[in-house]
Amino acid sequence: MNPWNWANILSSIRIIATIPLLMLLLNDTAVSYFWAFWFYAIVAITDLLDGQLARKYGWVSNLGIFLDLTADKIYTAGILICLVATNLLAPWAAIIILVREFVVTGLRSLAAAEGVVIPSGRWGKLKMIVTILALGWIMVRANIDRAGWFNAIDVGGGLTWLSHLSSIVLWLAVLLTIMSGVEYIWAAREIFRQPPRQNQD
Repeated sequence: MNPWNWANILSSIRIIATIPLLMLLLNDTAVSYFWAFWFYAIVAITDLLDGQLARKYGWVSNLGIFLDLTADKIYTAGILICLVATNLLAPWAAIIILVREFVVTGLRSLAAAEGVVIPSGRWGKLKMIVTILALGWIMVRANIDRAGWFNAIDVGGGLTWLSHLSSIVLWLAVLLTIMSGVEYIWAAREIFRQPPRQNQD
């Protein structure tokens, strides 16, 4: 199998696109938030497509799994830290989301060492979608609050009204983050009761 199939290329693009995205967020201006939103849209689309392509065309590989998981962690953690640094995101929200990522990564590593696969749960998938929407909404709101270019398409103030829902969507993302973390821990409960695999051999 050629390791550089489209699924892995998209994951690599996600990692590369994260660099200018984070630089734009830290710039903290109306223009930078406008372009950050579109870079973020590209990153989010590649996040949704690479796994689907890998499964559809049989491109699933260890390299692909590594690139996908690494890209997810880099852009999620980077965006959260930048939004906290620019006072667009409450630190507690970022801490909860990042702690959940560390917990899930630890559980998956433990499960893999024991020869067990913990599939993504329904709350985890929903959490991902809501978090993507919430972070994108925050960027749009930051642009509008700074009288940026999104104001030009804000017909009747509808976009401004929608952008202020970003706080509610963020609360929902945090709630789903907690629920999905609990879901992963529950799925791994049997592993915690077993002695380490190397002691069983």
